[in-house]
Amino acid sequence: MKLKTIAGIFMTATILVACNKEKTETTDVEETAPFEYVAEEFADIKVLRYQIPGWENLTLKEKELVYYLTQAGTAGRDIHWDQNYKHNLKIRKALENIYQNYKGDKTSADWKNFEIYLKRVWFSNGIHHHYSSDKIKPDFSKDYFNTLLKETNSTLAPEIVEILFNDVDAKKVNLDESKGLLAGSAVNFYESGITDKEVEDFYKTKSSPDKDRQYSFGLNSKLVRNANGQLEEKVWKSGGMYGPAIDKIIYWLEKAKSVAENKEQGDALALLISYYKTGDLKTWDDYNIAWVEATKGNIDYISGFVEVYNDPLGYRGSYESVVQINDFDMSKKMAVVAENAQWFEDNSPLMPEHKKKNVVGVTYKVVVVAGESGDSSPSTPIGVNLPNADWIRAEHGSKSVSLGNITDAYSKSGGTDKLKEFANDKEEIALEEKYGELAGKLHTALHEVVGHASGQINRGVGTPKETLKSYASTLEEGRADLVGLFYLYDPKLQELGLVDDWKSLGKAAYDGYIRNGLMTQLIRLEPGANIEEAHMRNRQWVSAWVFEKGKKDNVIEKITRDGKTYFNITNYEKLHELFGELLKETQRIKSEGDFKAGKELVENYGVKVDQAIHKEVLARNEKFKSPPYNGFINPVLVPKLDEDGKIIDIQVTQPKSFAEQMLNYSKDFGFLPLEN
Repeated sequence: MKLKTIAGIFMTATILVACNKEKTETTDVEETAPFEYVAEEFADIKVLRYQIPGWENLTLKEKELVYYLTQAGTAGRDIHWDQNYKHNLKIRKALENIYQNYKGDKTSADWKNFEIYLKRVWFSNGIHHHYSSDKIKPDFSKDYFNTLLKETNSTLAPEIVEILFNDVDAKKVNLDESKGLLAGSAVNFYESGITDKEVEDFYKTKSSPDKDRQYSFGLNSKLVRNANGQLEEKVWKSGGMYGPAIDKIIYWLEKAKSVAENKEQGDALALLISYYKTGDLKTWDDYNIAWVEATKGNIDYISGFVEVYNDPLGYRGSYESVVQINDFDMSKKMAVVAENAQWFEDNSPLMPEHKKKNVVGVTYKVVVVAGESGDSSPSTPIGVNLPNADWIRAEHGSKSVSLGNITDAYSKSGGTDKLKEFANDKEEIALEEKYGELAGKLHTALHEVVGHASGQINRGVGTPKETLKSYASTLEEGRADLVGLFYLYDPKLQELGLVDDWKSLGKAAYDGYIRNGLMTQLIRLEPGANIEEAHMRNRQWVSAWVFEKGKKDNVIEKITRDGKTYFNITNYEKLHELFGELLKETQRIKSEGDFKAGKELVENYGVKVDQAIHKEVLARNEKFKSPPYNGFINPVLVPKLDEDGKIIDIQVTQPKSFAEQMLNYSKDFGFLPLEN
């Protein structure tokens, strides 16, 4: 599970790594020069850079391990493009061919709009917006596009050209049941024409040998009809769907295994390789157990078909990769959260039968990202907690990481103007400026370490994707948020030495969450839109629920001043109690598989937008030039070879531009055919 920033901005990075360093044009960054975090801005996107602090302190073997893992990660990049939409690879090829070969007027508004469109498609790994999942609309005409195709000898089927400009496949992930979850979704996880009920019936026939340790059915396959009209899975594995890219992933993982830091790490990599070769879901579980128990060493990674946010039915995992280096100093400071996970569980407001009696194997680290790919790039999480299988968490534990250098790069590229516009008063601004950054880091830690690891499902109740269906993701993210919110206003944090003033930090955290959940996150929506994305939904349903339930005691007052709306918390103690009540109910919904209550909570509080507030927020935000979404281009790891071709060092360089990196990715990591 991933955590997005409270600002709702997930920044991601991918690493371009090539054996032949001559293939990658890069610019070394002088150590003495100020690091330029902001690379460029376009549309609603700000593209940033990040550093890899401490790289020079790694051994050559550790650098090689990082290099091989990032190579493996980037090798699967095109899998995610194809998963997002069936025509994405064809569209990208045509767009990039135009971009590289057009000789006409590049000063015209049409050409500038074409460049922006291509960059938006690059950023979103396809033609649907990375966050809203709406189809990105070109700001140039179909006639102009056809002229570009003709003048550059680029090929794209007329019917696909039409799709770029019409309303077909308008939403990548549709969560409006009235339209049909699959019928309204363009994501390429199911063959066209398959219904929601057919999928549900198909997976009802699947069972694991141990009913308490269910396999993640559907996680690594596309569901299609065979020649007889029956449903069957096209498994993503070597020799199967996406085989050419997966074979490259395996190649680099084998190299990574050869320089593993220890036996446990090597054994986990061996199981991951076996999983990519066979597609076997039992092997996936075995790998996750081995991976979560391999806690030694400086290097770790995430690889596979992991998060199911892009599947409206919650079965299929999007491809992603994150390669990370331990930040020992920050990990030591924050490890106290994991060490006290049982205390947090014991003292939570959950019903006794929903609490874990023994929280096992929770590890938490602050890490330095060295490379990301697929679903984690260019828009990245700031925190991750895995594995996702509840039974593995209960029996073997979980790993939680906070992406420290990503968070730092984000904070160093921003400002406080928006805070001053939307905060209610000077006290709220002062609290945010002093405690906001630490509150964010602690919320990430509590969300990932304690939140996702807490609670248990009642015996005999199915998995959340079976019981809570399309609402499972937003309910889980909201539940983890609520765990963090409940403990952010608790003297235990000061007792553990994490804060110097728990009340002030808690107030800053509560102010920021309510301000964002009820107002500022709306800058990411188009006028008139409702909320689709799981994390945005959870921030609104949490905030709107406590706002409504606290009206009797005026816990959160809605203020209008000079024609502007503000939300002011008047009673932090009571708000803390309300967060506890909502946490208790949300855990009950998960533990009991109460679909009706889960649906009502999300639909009543998390979907519909107050259109008057939304219009106001958009108007107040117009004066700020900074785009609402951030992401990253990535450092490039370049091997330095001796005369015999042996790696003697690996250098970190920065790409010249976002476009350069995207084009190099297509050239050096385009392993899939255009149709899969």
